Amino acid sequence: MKTPSYPHPIVAREGWPILAGSVVLSLLVMFWWGWVSLPFWLFTLFALQFFRDPVRHAPAGDDLVLCPADGRIVSVEEALDPYAGGRSCLKISVFMNVFNVHSNRVPVAGRIQSITYFPGKFLNADLDKASLENERNAMVLQRPDGQLITAVQVAGLVARRILCHVHQGDSVYAGQRYGFIRFGSRVDVYLPLGARPQVAIGDKVRATCTVLAQLPAADAGGPAPSRDADSAGADSADAGSTDGQALGYGPDDPERVPA
Repeated sequence: MKTPSYPHPIVAREGWPILAGSVVLSLLVMFWWGWVSLPFWLFTLFALQFFRDPVRHAPAGDDLVLCPADGRIVSVEEALDPYAGGRSCLKISVFMNVFNVHSNRVPVAGRIQSITYFPGKFLNADLDKASLENERNAMVLQRPDGQLITAVQVAGLVARRILCHVHQGDSVYAGQRYGFIRFGSRVDVYLPLGARPQVAIGDKVRATCTVLAQLPAADAGGPAPSRDADSAGADSADAGSTDGQALGYGPDDPERVPA
């Protein structure tokens, strides 16, 4: 086991404004109306547990795909990856309810070829059609051996905010914290067809700690793509929806995905 570098507070920064406002409001209501403040304190406790962001220990292994989110496995199937040229792949989906940790982690080490945002609906993220109809943010990663892994943050029925803190061209490590989704959502992971799943539908999983799949050798997963990051990002902009927007932000851009 190893612990990925994790320079983040145990309560996610994304929740600090909400928690601060909730505490102040609860104190004011308690001061003036006493027990009437109870529902406000209950919401504060809910927000505190929702925005928890614990350190996680990652299993060792360069061929392992780590789970990007806490939750429950709702799909393990062969599918087409609309964000990386429509390739055939293994798709594994994790559904997060409002009581799960919503911090998202990078599933494999590699370089980010593209990040593409798609506006959309806010259907129940537990439904299969949410993968392609809901608001979502797709990140295509290329491993050092050339294999492509796609991780897609999908907004849900309650979620109205997808946050992504990495940039196209960044090099990332497995287990790295890269985003957050508020409140209730889904993450889809697209893997080479030769990948061997280590989870089944209904399994409860934890980000970084749980191994989703074991990757095949590079030659078994298909030839390494010859496209550079810029051309991959351009292709991804047309993937799945004509509304997709390729996000080629530079390192100084603080916000990745519009509200």
